[in-house]
Amino acid sequence: MASPDPDAIRRRLRRLERLARLLETRWRLPIVRVPVGIDALIGLVPGAGDLASALISAGIVVEGARLGARRGTVLRMAGNIGLDFAIGLVPIIGDYADVLFRANTRNLALIRRDLAKRHPALGED
Repeated sequence: MASPDPDAIRRRLRRLERLARLLETRWRLPIVRVPVGIDALIGLVPGAGDLASALISAGIVVEGARLGARRGTVLRMAGNIGLDFAIGLVPIIGDYADVLFRANTRNLALIRRDLAKRHPALGED
């Protein structure tokens, strides 16, 4: 089997990075003084918002698996989403935690670290 093209992997990682940024740090609200994204905003809708957010986040996990992240990494990523979802269900505290926990950013870092171990040409940029 041919070795994956590092440039193609980099492009896919950049796409995931843009998605994570949109979900978690796209806008800086003057009141909160912390960057927020769509994840925090849709999380304000009780139950359904957290579920929608978790489903979008699951796409990052699936893409990480497709890129070749190891099983343990994929399970940790799923755990991050599960924790984010569970905390998000708690009124008010969950909304605040959505802004601070940033499961997608954590998951992207996990993917990058995992792939960098097996593809030194990628580094952890």
